[in-house]
Order: sequence, then C-alpha cells, then structure tokens
Amino acid sequence: MGESHEKNIDPVTLGVIAGSLNAIAKEMALVLYRMAYSSIIRESEDLGAGLFDEDGNELCESDSSPMHIGSLPGYIAGVKHFLKDDIQDGDVILHNNPYYGASHTPDLAVIVPIFYKDKLVAYAANTGHVLDVGGMSPGLMVDVVDVFAEGKHYNALKLYSKGVKNEEIWKHVLENVRTPKENKGDIEAMIASARLGRKRYLELIERYDLETLKSAERRWMDYSEQMLRKEIEKLPDGIYKAPTGWLDDDGRNYGVPLRIETSLEIRGSEIIVDLTGSSPQVETGYNVPFSGSTLPAIYTIVRSILLDEANSEVFVPQNSGIFRPIKVIAPLGTIFNPRFPASCFARFNQVNRLADQVNLAFSQILPTKTTAGNSAHIHANSYAGVNPDSGSYWISIEINEGSYGGRYGKDGLDGVDTLVANTRNNPVEELEMRTPMRCHRYELREEEPAAGKWRGGIGIAREWEFFTNTLFTGEGDRHYDPPKGVRGGRDGETGALVLNRRTENEKNLHAKVTNYKINAGDTLLIKTPSAGGYGNPFERIPEDVLEDVLDQYISLETARDVYGVVINSEGKLDLSATSELRSNMEKEQVTN
Repeated sequence: MGESHEKNIDPVTLGVIAGSLNAIAKEMALVLYRMAYSSIIRESEDLGAGLFDEDGNELCESDSSPMHIGSLPGYIAGVKHFLKDDIQDGDVILHNNPYYGASHTPDLAVIVPIFYKDKLVAYAANTGHVLDVGGMSPGLMVDVVDVFAEGKHYNALKLYSKGVKNEEIWKHVLENVRTPKENKGDIEAMIASARLGRKRYLELIERYDLETLKSAERRWMDYSEQMLRKEIEKLPDGIYKAPTGWLDDDGRNYGVPLRIETSLEIRGSEIIVDLTGSSPQVETGYNVPFSGSTLPAIYTIVRSILLDEANSEVFVPQNSGIFRPIKVIAPLGTIFNPRFPASCFARFNQVNRLADQVNLAFSQILPTKTTAGNSAHIHANSYAGVNPDSGSYWISIEINEGSYGGRYGKDGLDGVDTLVANTRNNPVEELEMRTPMRCHRYELREEEPAAGKWRGGIGIAREWEFFTNTLFTGEGDRHYDPPKGVRGGRDGETGALVLNRRTENEKNLHAKVTNYKINAGDTLLIKTPSAGGYGNPFERIPEDVLEDVLDQYISLETARDVYGVVINSEGKLDLSATSELRSNMEKEQVTN
C-alpha cells in the first residue's frame, strides 16, 4: 500500500470497520442489480462490487460472481495505465479492455475515485456483463478473428470529468451497440452503485478518521494473508498434478481438443499453480485474459477450499491479502495468457474447468475439503433477432446451471451454477416475457447421477421453442470429457445441444457455435453436464439408495447392479440380501 499508516486499533473497532466495509460492498451490489435493465445483471446477478485502496488493492467484495470482483484490481491498474495521474475528484471512469485488466470485453467496469481533503484515498468500483458491446455478433461470440472484432473497448473513458457529464463520450458508448437502452440503464445503475460506495466510504472516514481507516485496511489485508498462509503450511510440501483436462475445441476447428495441464506446488506457506503444458492460444475468441480471468479463478478456488467460510471458526475477510501467497504461472502465448491481439471473448468455460482442475489436484491431499469433478461449464447462450416493427435488436443472454461433484459426507448439488461463476437462475417467466421464445422444459436431466458413496449432482435440461428467426450463439463445452469421479466414484455425464429433438430434422450441435441461424418453429434442447461421484458405490448407505429409487433418480436395476442394494417387490430394503450381494460383487472386482 502506498503510504504506510500505523495506528493501534482495539479489536472491537477493527471488527466493526471490517463489517462496515463488507456491508458497503453488499449494498453497492444490491443497488446495481435492483436498478439494472438487462436480465443478465438484474436476474442472474452477473456482477461484482467493492471498495479498493488508493493502490487498487481489494478491501471488500459483494456476494456475487467472484470473477467480477477478483478482476477489479486489474481494471484499476488498467485505468492507471491509460490515465496516469489524470484521475480527479468527481471522475466516473468506464473501462473494459481485456489486455489491461478486464475479465472480458462485455464486462464493463465503472470506477469512481474517492478523494478526501484533495487526496486520492480509495476507489469504489463495480463490473457487470452488458448485453452487447458492438462487434461482429449480437450478445456473445466465440469464432471471432481478433480482440478488435469483439466490440468497443473503453480505455478508461471518463463518463464524468470532475463531476461534469461528458455528453460526447456517452453518445459514443451508446450509439455503437445494439442495445443502447439496456446498456444505458445498466451503466447508470453501475454509476449509482459506485457513487454510493464513495459516499459510504467517506462516511467511514468522518466516523473514524482517515488514519484509523487506513490502518484497519492494512491490518485486515495482512490478517487475511496470514490466515491463508497458516492453512497452506498445514499441507505437505510437494507437487500435485490434476489429471489432464480436455476442452472440446476452439469453436472453429471442431474435433481438435484443447489441453489443460494443472500442477499445484505447496512450498512452505506459498502455493504455485503452474499451467505450463496447456494448449497454445487459439485463433478464435476461446482464450483467457490472464489478469482479468485466469488469476481471479485460481484465487477464488484456493480460498474456497482452504478458507471455507461455512467451516471457519473465525471471520476471514476476502481482500487482496488472499492473493499474496498464490503464484500463477501461465506461459505467454497459451490459452490462459494469450498474446495481443488474440480475441479472448469466450473465456469462462476454460476458467471454470481450471478451477475444477485445481480442486482435483487438491483432492489428493484434502479429500474431505474437495469434491469429485464438477460440471465446470457455463453453457452461456445468447439469442438475438430484430424486431420487424421497430428495427431494433432484442438480445437475451442466459447462463445454464450445472452441478457439483459428490463430496465427503454429502451428495453433489443439483441444478446450480458452479465454482467461480456463482450466477443466479434466470426465471423462465422473465425470459418469456421479454423474448419471442417459450420454454417447454426446465428440469433436472433424466439420466441417472454418477454413482458413488456420495453421488454426483445432476445437470439441467432446458428446451426452448422459437417464434421468430433467431441468431444463436452457444459458449459451452464438456460435450466429450465427462466430470471425473474420485476415490472409486463414477464419472458424470457430458452436455449436449439438440436442435429439433425427436423430429426428422433433429441435429446435435457443437457446444460452441457463433451466429447459428435458428428458424421460427425450431426447438433447442440444452443439457448441462452432470458431475462425478465420490467414493465406492458399494459403501453408499442402503437407505440412501432406496431414497434415490423412490425419487426416481435411479432404477431398481442400478440399485442392484451398481450399488449392490436389493430392494424387494414391495419396495423395501432386503439388508441381508444386500450384504451378501455386495460381498460377492466386491470379491468379483478383486478377481477381475
């Protein structure tokens, strides 16, 4: 942190300041998603908000998508690169360049510097995924030639300069996108959120004085760092590699899988995550901004495993102190650290898989704190068309839920967003009201969950009918490489996109398509991956197997043939026959 501020603070005051900072971040996020126009922010909460010190270090974050918050220190660094010392009181700054900190181009950030007595003391900032930023495709895109084709890059543009609105900049921002009304509403909501953060931070200064607040910030970042280092020191030193992961393809060269190599080195109180050996960067937008997406994904999953808030006896705030013990190696020119001007628009499946790879590497030494393989995808879809009456675009972006792998003591979660995404379910009613689409099916997949002592979670099936010709872009993955079972658990199910299911025109689509033309009357079925199982299925409690049969998750045959559980014709457990069957099946496994 720039200038050092040393002051002794009693523990009660220190705790109250930490609680205040966290409350401010949550209030900022609440304002943003309540005021936003687009459903991706308003309903899915694809956003982040927080406060940052004068050097751009994170002080607190909202309970939303960790990818958005973890990237904001990089956004602030990008703003400083472009503006140098030209950051003034009253400025409202818009930024989204993925080679200067942004998580990817459609994630806009609004950054408001906070001045106290003419001195820059902090930033209030947020990010949100807007519906469109121009570029070669409405909504989302995968097969895109370079970063310039992704859309408009706002390199630290001042929407307000010293408190004065820059009307020409606003025109530029809104007149070069397909959804100006929604973007305007979203950006204004982001400004209101950031200004509220500024107001609340200045109130804290008035309540405690600047020196006290700065000392508390430093203490909390140091404390979070120390707590994470303590957890790392408990682990045995060594290098732990996850099994090689495979992404389907790059969205253009179908059938050519992309490699993910992940090694985790524990060295004293530090963790080094090395991605050397992962695929070289690709010629589409299926690359990942290093600062804006690769780093936050790893920071998030490491903290989630080692400092799980639900199991922690003490409060450990999320801030930049968490980042310090973690080093990430991703060679320049690979998919996790591309060279400019490679496109890196469609980057989320890769970082979600990356988080899952880190989870699988950790599972070797932390079996009770990790899961089996998770769905680790997003199957983000965008649908777009032109209103024939007005000539304006309608665009909808949805994030389809996945599933968590089985974990020690518990089954995997069904039909939820996973790992570093953490967006909310977008209600069917919301989408039907605003788009020429109707949902015929939205439920858990019919395929049985991955077997294990604790079963894997189940993905979703969602089927849309289209009332008008529609441009569809799918940013998905995991149609070939299933989520991995661990400790004897079975692998999960891969995903699928099926056009016009059960008709003569049925067609399986690739996980990634860009501007695919869907005709009025067509249907599209989306199936997201089901996660892996944890532990030997023969060790699953027979009563739990019976419940799975009664809930129609599995068949009687699966109960018998996979779990070794006998359920009689009256639907009751036969424990004696179960014990005998399991004993025989285990002997047969040993023999084979």
